[in-house]
Amino acid sequence: MQHLILALALFISSIIFAQTPTEKIENGILVNVSSVNALSDKGTVKFAFYDKENFMKQPVYAKSASVENGKSTVVFENVPQGIYAIICFHDENENNRMDFDENGMPIESYGLSNNNLNFGPPEFESSKFEVTEEDLTLEIKF
Repeated sequence: MQHLILALALFISSIIFAQTPTEKIENGILVNVSSVNALSDKGTVKFAFYDKENFMKQPVYAKSASVENGKSTVVFENVPQGIYAIICFHDENENNRMDFDENGMPIESYGLSNNNLNFGPPEFESSKFEVTEEDLTLEIKF
């Protein structure tokens, strides 16, 4: 349980301190990501875009968006081809961190690309996807 709490805390802190690179990559791909089943329209959904090397550390890109009718969408622009994973969470109270119950379980909803939620911390291998030559659209469910 402590490993889960530590892993999620590291993930949340990396989203908060993430900075999207200001240098644009020519001929990059658009990756359109939506969380589609938020339980309320309160707060924002925070998205962190990782490569394998930086998974749950410093995201390659990070964005957030408001929630409307249970859906939140962001677009990552000029993404180079490669293998990535996305983690997002619904920051309902907008305190810029994931909140946990006394027993260490997350109170706020979170999800991964590929929608594969295992017991324990998120894993790159189960949430990875490939960016190739075409724009990509992903839906993440909490």
